[in-house]
Amino acid sequence: MGQTAVYGLPTIVGRLLNYFLVPLYTRPDAFKPAEYGTLSELYAWVAFLMILLPLGMETAYFRFINKHENKDEIFRNSFITVAIFSLAFFVLMFFASQGIANALGYPEHSEFITTLALVVSIDAITALPMAKLRAEQKAKQFSLIHFSAIAVNIGLNLIIILILFDDIEPMTAVWFILMANVFASGVKIIGTYKEFLHLKWKFNIGLAKQMLRYSCPLVIAGFAGIINETLDRVMMKPLLVGSGKSVKESLAEVGIYSACYKLAMIVTIFLQAYRYAAEPFFFSQSKNKDRNKMYSKIMNYFIAAVCLVFLGVSLNIDIFKYFIRSEAYWVGLGVVPILLIANVFLGIYINQSIWYKLSGQTKFGAFIAIGGALITIAVNVIFIPLYGYWASAWATLVVYGLQMVASYLLGQKYYPIKYNLRKFVFYFGLAIVLYLISLLVDMDPNEFSWSKFFFHNSLIVFYIALVWFMEKPQSLLQTANEDES
Repeated sequence: MGQTAVYGLPTIVGRLLNYFLVPLYTRPDAFKPAEYGTLSELYAWVAFLMILLPLGMETAYFRFINKHENKDEIFRNSFITVAIFSLAFFVLMFFASQGIANALGYPEHSEFITTLALVVSIDAITALPMAKLRAEQKAKQFSLIHFSAIAVNIGLNLIIILILFDDIEPMTAVWFILMANVFASGVKIIGTYKEFLHLKWKFNIGLAKQMLRYSCPLVIAGFAGIINETLDRVMMKPLLVGSGKSVKESLAEVGIYSACYKLAMIVTIFLQAYRYAAEPFFFSQSKNKDRNKMYSKIMNYFIAAVCLVFLGVSLNIDIFKYFIRSEAYWVGLGVVPILLIANVFLGIYINQSIWYKLSGQTKFGAFIAIGGALITIAVNVIFIPLYGYWASAWATLVVYGLQMVASYLLGQKYYPIKYNLRKFVFYFGLAIVLYLISLLVDMDPNEFSWSKFFFHNSLIVFYIALVWFMEKPQSLLQTANEDES
C-alpha cells in the first residue's frame, strides 16, 4: 500500500498543480474565454490520444511479466510495439498537420497539431520505461522523474503567462504552453535514457500479438471512459458552429465551460487520492469474512465525504468563483453544482466498481463505460446546438448517474455487497435539500454577503454533525485499532 501511495502521489500532485494553473490562465490580463477554449479543446484531444497511443501496453506488461520468465523480452516487445506505433503516428500528424488544423478550425496554426503530436508521442514512448521502474520497485527514481517533469511544466507555464504573455498574440502563448509540455515530457526521456541505450531490438511477433489481444479491450474501455469525461469539449465547438454561432463564440463557450468544470474537479482530485489508498485496502480485505460489512461502512463515509465537498463548493460558490480570476467566465457558474453532483455519482460508481475487480468480471466495467459513451455522444449531439454547455453539464450528470445505478444492479447480481441504501439516499438527499434551502433563502448564490456566508456554512456544520452522530466514526477507529492489536 505504501508503494502504491508513492506511485500515485506524482499523479495527484500533478493534477492538483495543473488545477491551480486555472487562476493563472483566467487572469483578466491573460486568456480570454475563446483563447482558453482553444487550449481546453487541444488538451481534450491530448486526453484521447494518451489512451490510444500506449495501446494498453502498460497493463499488458504488468500482467505478462508475472506469467513469463524472460521479463526483458516482455519489456522489449511492449516498448517496441508502442514506439513504432507512436513514431508512425507522429510522422502521419506531421505531414497532415495543415489539413488537420484546417479541419479543427486553426488554419493559421498547424504548429499546434505537430506540437501536440510530439507531446503525446513522447509520453507514450516513455510510458513503458516508467512502468518498468514500477515493476522493479524503483519508487524513488519513478517519483523523481515525475516530479521533475511536473516542476518543468509548472515553471515554464509561470514564465509564459507572467512574463512572456502578449495579449495581442495570445495564440502564441497557447503554442508556448504546448511546448512547455514537450520539455516536461522530455524530462522522462532523460530520466529513463538507460532503458533506451540498453535496449536490444529483437522483436517477437507472436508475443506482441498475444499482448495486443489482451490490451486492445482495455484501450476500448479506456477510450469509452475518456469520452464520458472530455468529449463534450471536443464536440462543443463544431456543434455550436453548425447551429449558427461563430467560431469565436463557440470557443468562448468551451472556455467558460472548461474553467467552471475545474471547480467541480475538486471532487475528482479527492477521488484520485482516495483510489490510490482504497483499492489496495479493498484487495487486501478480499479474504476477510467481514469484508462486505467493511465495504458497506466505507461506502457510507465516502458518500458523506463527497456530498460534503458538493455542499462546501456549492454553498460557497460566491467565494470559489474567484478561483476563476476573470468575470468573463462567471456566466457559467450555474453549471458547477450540476457537475459536482455528477462527480459525486462518478465517485460512488468508482467506489462500488470494486465488485467487478474482485470478482474478475472486468468486462462489465467495459460494458458500462461503452454504454455511458454512447449516451454521452447522443445527448451532446442532440442538445448542445440548443443549450450549449448546459447540455454538456446535464449529460455528464445523467451518464454518471446511470453508470452508478448500472454498476450497483450488476454488482448485486454477480458479487453482492449489502450497501446501506437508506443511508445513501438520506445523505445524498439531505445534501440536495440543504442546497435547495440555500437557494430559497438567497436567490443570487453568486454574490457574497457575510450573513449568507454564516447561514450557508451553518448548513454545512449541521450536515457534518448529523453524519458524525449517525456514523459514530470513533467507534470504527476503535474497532480497527483492536483488529490491528
